[in-house]
Amino acid sequence: MIGIVGIIILFVMVFGGYTLAGGHMDILLHALPFEMMIIGGASLGAFILGNDLSTIKHTALDVGKVFKGPKWKPQDYQDLLCLIFILIKLGRKSPTDIEPHIESPSESSIFGAYPRIQADTEAVELICDTFRSASMNYDDPHQVEEVLDKRIEASLTHALHSSHGLNSIADGLPALGIVAAVLGVIKTMASIDQPPEVLGKMIGGALVGTFLGVFLSYGLVAPFSSKVQSVVEEDQNFYNLIREVLIASLYSHSPNICVEVGRQNTPAHLRPNFDDLEQALKGTKQAAA
Repeated sequence: MIGIVGIIILFVMVFGGYTLAGGHMDILLHALPFEMMIIGGASLGAFILGNDLSTIKHTALDVGKVFKGPKWKPQDYQDLLCLIFILIKLGRKSPTDIEPHIESPSESSIFGAYPRIQADTEAVELICDTFRSASMNYDDPHQVEEVLDKRIEASLTHALHSSHGLNSIADGLPALGIVAAVLGVIKTMASIDQPPEVLGKMIGGALVGTFLGVFLSYGLVAPFSSKVQSVVEEDQNFYNLIREVLIASLYSHSPNICVEVGRQNTPAHLRPNFDDLEQALKGTKQAAA
């Protein structure tokens, strides 16, 4: 919703100010379809040329994050702590009992209690692979921490591809706007024998290209890129939380201490309240028993 509000303010202030200053929208509206075809089409073609199909799809899907915001909400962080708490207690009580849950998380009653987490492949694989490594005596906390760091870093790099793609479009739009404007000037020069009022409108239409290039770049695409990056980085805190709790577990801390380590390392605006988390953990004791 906040993204829509920002777009509305942007358009109202820019075009409203132009109109109030005595500008005429008819010149803009007449040139807009052709200039948008040149600028938008060229930027789209350049983006497709410079990226693979996976990045193109990824970018198209991530544009929605500008309006949806982060995927993970404060309740999800609390649910994640409860889920890992149950798995840690179960694994320490009986390593054989935890195997069905980490080998088939899609059929696990523990994961099934938290469907939003169960539906996220990256989170589930991160949890299950770490528990699986520990069961194979690959439990040196330093080694596991290094592996998790590299995996999370690789995941973040991949998730930021769409932001980088949008940023490349934003960088190119002003130049493409100049291209459109130059083409407009070429068209105007071919009609140099026309009266001044006609030439004035033609030159004005050509300058619409420069305006659109700069406006789309700094007013829309660059903010979209920044917002996508911000959302991706905030969602990455969810996977960092998994890392913190599981590493604490490998250091043989009690399940409650492991969960508290994760809670303390969660950003303040997403951090579960201590008392609320305690109540939620008490409700999981029977599942972990």
